Amino acid sequence: MQLQDLNLAVILPIVVIQLILMIIALVDLVRRESTRGPKLLWVFVIFIGNILGSIVYFTVGRKSEA
Repeated sequence: MQLQDLNLAVILPIVVIQLILMIIALVDLVRRESTRGPKLLWVFVIFIGNILGSIVYFTVGRKSEA
C-alpha cells in the first residue's frame, strides 16, 4: 500500500461526512421558519465552516420548535 492510497482512504470518508452534514444543515435551514440570526449568515457559516460550521448551526443556530 502506498502513501497516496492511504491518504485517499483517510480523506475520502471525511469529505463524504462533511458533504452529508452540509446538505442536512442546509435543508434544515431552508425548512425552518426562524433561526438565531439571519439565515444568510448561517449559510455562510455552514459553507465556510465545513464540518464545524454545520455542527455550530445544529447546536447554536436552530431555535426550538416549542
